[in-house]
Amino acid sequence: MEENLKEKLFNQKESGWNSVSEEEKQKIFAFNEEYIKFLNNAKTEREAVVQVCKIAEQRGFKDISEYDSLKPGDKVYFVNREKSVYLAIIGQEKIENGMHIIGSHIDSPRLDLKPNPLYEDTGFAYFKTHYYGGIKKYQWTTIPLSIHGVIVKSNGEKITVNIGEDENDPIFTITDLLPHLAQEQMIKKLKDGINGEDLNLLLGSIPYNTDEKVSEKVKLNILKILNDKYGITEKDFLSSEIELVPEFKARSLGFDSSMVASYGQDDRVCAFTSLSAMMTLENVKTTAICILSDKEEIGSMGNTGMESHMFDYFVSELLNKTGENRPNLLDKVFCYSKMLSSDVDAGFDPIYASVSDKNNAGFLGKGITLNKYTGSRGKSGASDANAEYVAWVRGLLEDNNIEYQITELGKVDIGGGGTIAYILANKGVDVIDCGVPVLSMHAPYEVTSKYDVYSAFKTYKAFWNR
Repeated sequence: MEENLKEKLFNQKESGWNSVSEEEKQKIFAFNEEYIKFLNNAKTEREAVVQVCKIAEQRGFKDISEYDSLKPGDKVYFVNREKSVYLAIIGQEKIENGMHIIGSHIDSPRLDLKPNPLYEDTGFAYFKTHYYGGIKKYQWTTIPLSIHGVIVKSNGEKITVNIGEDENDPIFTITDLLPHLAQEQMIKKLKDGINGEDLNLLLGSIPYNTDEKVSEKVKLNILKILNDKYGITEKDFLSSEIELVPEFKARSLGFDSSMVASYGQDDRVCAFTSLSAMMTLENVKTTAICILSDKEEIGSMGNTGMESHMFDYFVSELLNKTGENRPNLLDKVFCYSKMLSSDVDAGFDPIYASVSDKNNAGFLGKGITLNKYTGSRGKSGASDANAEYVAWVRGLLEDNNIEYQITELGKVDIGGGGTIAYILANKGVDVIDCGVPVLSMHAPYEVTSKYDVYSAFKTYKAFWNR
């Protein structure tokens, strides 16, 4: 009797794998194989946009500029400067009555090249870097790195760069001290063990073969190689966006292959699952919007981040082309809209249990996580979802038998973080963070549970079909 009462009254968190049938398990594994392929083809925000548009166009989506007018069932996307993209399926109801929005981001922590990156020192050529987002700098030394991005010449010619991913390509690395000579380094605080200015990428060591008395022959040789391959000079780095990312391939993790290990799962795990969910939709009651934004890792600033008005412009275009628009309607649309801010959560790691409150932590393999609020310390900078909306989302999940956890990002005075949730909340949208728990977040190799990845897909699909 007491056991039945406990089962009825307690909020018990069980591993989702316990209730998965063999058929469902095969679906989970197959879905994650596609996810792994996406991760390996989309290591930067620009590459993610290319993959997203390719997938969307195969499912009948078209650039919004191809439509003069829109009707229910139409599928459109809008690319913002090749680094963020918004997708929509027009619903049966008027947009005026609100939209169902899922928003994630496709940028990840990394190293960017400085505007003048190339230099030579003592027979080695290097690129100087400037790290992007919250990283532990020591994690980026002595690992294989690849070079991705674009170089735009002053005449407008654009060159796409991707070096290190193909097995026939060279890779690059940032060196570190050997333990025998690192006594002073080893007594520093962990955050100071590697200086940001020392994250310099090793490029080569062969001098240019000439009898002439030319200085910086190794640098010259590197520039000659780049000029032969891409037709660029050193000056062209001034108008480039070059990113250094781990060369590691996304792979299944564990003897049971229950997890995914990869760079960039924050937040491409939510980007892929929300995109995949949208690709299954046909007729929706409420207009479905998928946001895949840029710059979240550095505060969502800039014209490709969510702090810009580019998303407002996209929604205004939807209103224009459905014939609904009128003055001040955009504000009403947002106030009647609902959103899942699909960003990752810190997964509970038993090795580092002291930083988490177990009762309010997200566990891998137990379903998606909902963060009612983020922020830090006294909820500073948080978007705090109201109880009515949390209940609505709970009802959605429970009606569809989807496992979920409501969590916080670490202990009160230790944890802290933010997403794009507050930006949409400021527009009047009901929003809650809803994503996948991750181990080793922001590291060059992050870990997720395949069960949770598939749970995110089911959650986003159910949300849009509500």
